[in-house]
Amino acid sequence: MGYIMLLDTTILSRLMFAFTVSFHIIFPAFSIGLALFLAVMEGVWLKTKNPLYKRICKFWTKIFALTFGMGVVSGVIMEFQFGTNWGGFSHAVGGVLGGLFTYEVMTAFFIEAGFLGVMLFGWDKVSPKMHYAATLLVAIGTNFSAFWIMVANTWMQHPVGYIENNGIFTAASWSDIILNLSNFVRLFHMLLGAYICGSFVIASVSAYYILKNRHEMFAKTCFKFVWLVLFILIPLQIFMGDASGENVLATQPIKTAAMEGVWDTQKGAPFVAFAWPDMQQEKNLWSIDIPHAAAMINTHKWDGKLIGLKSVPNSDRPYVPIVFFSFRAMVYIGFLMLGLCLLTFYLKFKDKLFHYDWYLWTNVLFAPLGFIAVWSGWVTAEAGRQPWAVYGLLRTADASSKVPAYDVFVSLLLIIIVYGIIFGYFYLKFLNKIIKKGPSDTKMDETGQPFQYMPIARPEGENK
Repeated sequence: MGYIMLLDTTILSRLMFAFTVSFHIIFPAFSIGLALFLAVMEGVWLKTKNPLYKRICKFWTKIFALTFGMGVVSGVIMEFQFGTNWGGFSHAVGGVLGGLFTYEVMTAFFIEAGFLGVMLFGWDKVSPKMHYAATLLVAIGTNFSAFWIMVANTWMQHPVGYIENNGIFTAASWSDIILNLSNFVRLFHMLLGAYICGSFVIASVSAYYILKNRHEMFAKTCFKFVWLVLFILIPLQIFMGDASGENVLATQPIKTAAMEGVWDTQKGAPFVAFAWPDMQQEKNLWSIDIPHAAAMINTHKWDGKLIGLKSVPNSDRPYVPIVFFSFRAMVYIGFLMLGLCLLTFYLKFKDKLFHYDWYLWTNVLFAPLGFIAVWSGWVTAEAGRQPWAVYGLLRTADASSKVPAYDVFVSLLLIIIVYGIIFGYFYLKFLNKIIKKGPSDTKMDETGQPFQYMPIARPEGENK
């Protein structure tokens, strides 16, 4: 009981929300990217009439259905916390966020719910064009959902278009809130992350099939397509990450200071490649610096000015180590992806894309990195906003419900157990079952002839 009392209600509520969001964000990130992939593949099937593409669609639709369902359930649980754990937040900003969540339900969720059944079960019940329309609408719905959620979150990061009356915030201009420039920068950064997540999972599963000499034509087609997409998405995401960093500097300079480990306001700040930010001593320990790099990255100027953490009181600073390390995890994973992108381009240029087992295993192992990068970006954004629930307007301590810490602790413990069983064990179990079973109609190849498992031809000595 003593250890529980060391944590107050606000901290425990933050831990609960962080835990539930950490699970939830995996599923939308995957399903958004997968929905777009399915829309493209089904369009190619309608155009070419090649049964291979229909086979690809049917296989990945199974994984989409499983992932989408998990996302819906885990998202509903988060919404209940606004009433149970964050009563002060709901009371203060319900006049703004309540409308945005309603828009999300009335547009995105209704589209998804209305056409998901046709997409999943309508292959032989509606015309091919009608089925494709349903797939397109589900893909559009997932992106609309991301749009409204990002509008709500951006308002918390950079509030505009509101009226305050005795601590209660209502919308003064929905156009200002919805068309906030910060929203579009953050939205595209998030969507690109989701597309990259889905692409790396598809590449991973395809590489696994190639290594096991299974479903070769199916796997190679998926693999080549997603890497063609990744050649575009990864450099574009780095560009959007840079634009997002500029936006953070303009709207939340203290968050930038925490991300970069800048304690004193200075010009030409170095990029801290590694350090341990010590909040008590207000300095970085064991720092490895790249001169002027942080200034160049954030301001695009050699001697650009960055505001330091010491410019505000301790009470107005985020917990620097979390923001500092989560930001680096996101950035370093992004450049790992870029490295694999360049390697893939080289192997494709040399016509040796499927010649090396180590390269294919690298693709298999890269599957979780997209999710880790998205999760790290979310942690950077949310932890960097602290101690504010709504930046500059509502403190997190004032947003939490006034309930006993013990009750929140017990709820958190139960959620950890239930989430571990349902969203951890069972999701991975059924996902693994779908992947092991592989595409349907495996007794026939893509030309309609009896399917034979043949080892993939690789030059002598090039498979290690």
